[in-house]
Amino acid sequence: TVVCMDNLSTGKFENISEFLDHPSFNFIKGDIRNLEDCDKACSDVDYILHHAALGSVSRSIKTPLETNSVNVDGFLNMLYSAKKNDVKRFVYASSSSVYGDSDVLPKIEKEIGVPLSPYAVTKQVNEMYAQVFSNTYNMEVIGLRYFNVFGKKQSPSGEYAAVIPKFVHLLMKGEPPVINGDGLFSRDFTYIENVIEANICAILSTIDKKVNQVYNVAFGENNTLIELFSIVKDYLSKYNKEIENILPIYGEKRIGDIPHSLADINKARKEINYHPEYSLEEGLKKTIDWYWSHL
Repeated sequence: TVVCMDNLSTGKFENISEFLDHPSFNFIKGDIRNLEDCDKACSDVDYILHHAALGSVSRSIKTPLETNSVNVDGFLNMLYSAKKNDVKRFVYASSSSVYGDSDVLPKIEKEIGVPLSPYAVTKQVNEMYAQVFSNTYNMEVIGLRYFNVFGKKQSPSGEYAAVIPKFVHLLMKGEPPVINGDGLFSRDFTYIENVIEANICAILSTIDKKVNQVYNVAFGENNTLIELFSIVKDYLSKYNKEIENILPIYGEKRIGDIPHSLADINKARKEINYHPEYSLEEGLKKTIDWYWSHL
């Protein structure tokens, strides 16, 4: 049985509508800031895949109190409920944002920098709490540092939409997207299927149960925002040739953005058998095809 809890503050109920009639799926509308909701979700559960959070660096700069409330208080509630209910293993979403001002490339798990945003602070705190609960309560806790995840069903709307759905949606409408800065910032874009694989690997892993671990989850290659725009535009042009003529608009650099992001995924390969299958190009094709047929 799969139990899914969400307060639907950033997601859509329709994203899980195909599972609602499945006899082994149970949806709970709840908030991780409410300990009773967390206890209900964790009851009689073997494994927790914790992904509830308020994402977006820019959102956290505008609303640091709310970001902390969800990402820190809510995270602690879930850890505490997992401990109370004797959950076998707790796998949670961390972020490449914890590398902060470190200019070392590729990013290696043991070398993090000073956080550049409230969001990054919350993810560092998550990792610290995970370490403490693992050591103090002998819990099995695994953190997955995600690098710029994208894929089907990701919302292209709103002030805090991620860059890939934004680019795709605007180009589909024949409008030029905005690239923050000079477009030379680079990211290790990670297709959602790679993330799903990492979560399954983390559940099945037989690593030392007494030691908390954190792993980079990415493809292991980076592309600049200009390169990303070019790839998206070229692939969308197969649907509409006029898209070829659209040029981006260059805007202000965003506060809190890390200049370059590239993951070393060797630790995840060796210890949890993580072998990502989808490159940026392969993931974009599947994502764009989905948007074209659903938007």
